[in-house]
Amino acid sequence: MHDLLVLGDCNPDLLITGDDLAFEFGQREKLVSGMLLTIGGSASITACGAARLGLRTAFVGVVGDDEFGRFMLDEMRALGVDVSGCPVDPSAPTGMTVAAVRDGDRAMLTLPGTIASLSAGQVPAELVTGARHLHVGSYYLLDGLRPGLPGLIAAARAAGATISVDPQEDTTGAWDGGLPALLADVDVLFANEQEAAGIDVDACPLVVVKRGPDGATARPHGGTEVDVGGFAVDAVDATGAGDSFDAGFLAGRLTGLDLEAALRLGCACGALSTRRLGGTTAQPTMDEARALL
Repeated sequence: MHDLLVLGDCNPDLLITGDDLAFEFGQREKLVSGMLLTIGGSASITACGAARLGLRTAFVGVVGDDEFGRFMLDEMRALGVDVSGCPVDPSAPTGMTVAAVRDGDRAMLTLPGTIASLSAGQVPAELVTGARHLHVGSYYLLDGLRPGLPGLIAAARAAGATISVDPQEDTTGAWDGGLPALLADVDVLFANEQEAAGIDVDACPLVVVKRGPDGATARPHGGTEVDVGGFAVDAVDATGAGDSFDAGFLAGRLTGLDLEAALRLGCACGALSTRRLGGTTAQPTMDEARALL
């Protein structure tokens, strides 16, 4: 049915650009150079990147019964992502992130909203058993999903799927939330260097560490590390670059590439996604990624 099923956060980003982005209370008003309302959420961005690369992609995340929720579903659908399984929760607002973007860095404020309300029971069973790969994004934000996630992973694996998780930051600083115990049943853990250092990853068969413009490292359990370098592009905004990397790596593996080649494809997709403001506006097609390779 699908090459890839993605579970996770579904919220828009409001990106703000300018030279002076510091808020000043006392009813002070400042002018900025740009604002963009766009697809946000780590899992959503990964799903859109995978669809852009040609994978048959489904996504499940909860949105509110509001304009931001409808915006997310409409935009993702327009990019080729199957969002028919997304629940709508009228009791809470759609999550949202406001991010100030400057000099390749970001400062973010996030309203969790419906992000944490996704539960295992809301994920259609036919999507779980009908996908070649199951990917979970923003693990630490998914309070409602975590208790039932082992069952979903077991069902997907029994149907022949492979599994990956991208935890993103744990705002509690504990770096647990049941993830270390889950990793023995996960094929790939995506993490940046901070996350890889904080999480007990010993049980995971493969840890892929994203190093931004410096490239990526694959650490197979008991095997030899594989390192690849990054790609130089005229970067505008790194929002979602790591999520686009995930999409590229998974597309590589699902189309039969070896580990090093999949790493390089992931790095190419992450780099190319930074060419414009927003996480999905510059995500590459497979032809564009191959041209950079």
